[in-house]
Amino acid sequence: MPWRDWIRTVEIEPSLYAADFARLGAQIDVLLRAGARIFHFDVGDGHFVEPITMGPVVLQAIAPRVHERGGRLDCHLMVDNPTRHIQQIARAGGDSVTFHYEATADVPGTIAAAREHGLGVGVAFNPETEPEAVAAVAGHADLVLCMSIHPGYSGQRFMPAALERIRRLRAALPAHVHVQVDGGIDDTNVRAVYEAGATLVVAGAAIFHREDLPRAYRRLVRALR
Repeated sequence: MPWRDWIRTVEIEPSLYAADFARLGAQIDVLLRAGARIFHFDVGDGHFVEPITMGPVVLQAIAPRVHERGGRLDCHLMVDNPTRHIQQIARAGGDSVTFHYEATADVPGTIAAAREHGLGVGVAFNPETEPEAVAAVAGHADLVLCMSIHPGYSGQRFMPAALERIRRLRAALPAHVHVQVDGGIDDTNVRAVYEAGATLVVAGAAIFHREDLPRAYRRLVRALR
């Protein structure tokens, strides 16, 4: 199933990096029942970003329970040499893979590698990178991810300057390529991010650092109306 069939008007993607790993499966189930359908799965290698985060073993453990309820797993590779990891992500049950513009010299080739494994594909870029440079080589991707924080650690504050970068990105991309935003999203800024052009919005702490996860997820959804 392609990305165009996963997205309603806009999707709030719970970021599993912010979850309570002692209760990961239960928290996924709760959010699926609350209406979430796409989960963001961050992979950090300790090189491209400082922390080592989740990997294919965790992905393989959760993929069946996500898929059996119609959910999808959107895997964000914060890694050097992303083509090395694509096959592992596909085998572990990932549905889409997003790699960083800054991590490869061959963006079109990396997009093609993801397609060869039946994955959706996105291209992410850091706050210092010009949106137009990414858009120029990402026209065959499903999405481009505009980071609104520096990648690596959950819980950082949203960079207000990201709104202009989102607008520039949306203007530079073909209409069929979605804009995704990740970092510091909560109910105070999610509407502005959407209005700037994003249709995929990743939220971690704003959901998982609350006692009532369904209520936190629905608060973000309501803020978009």
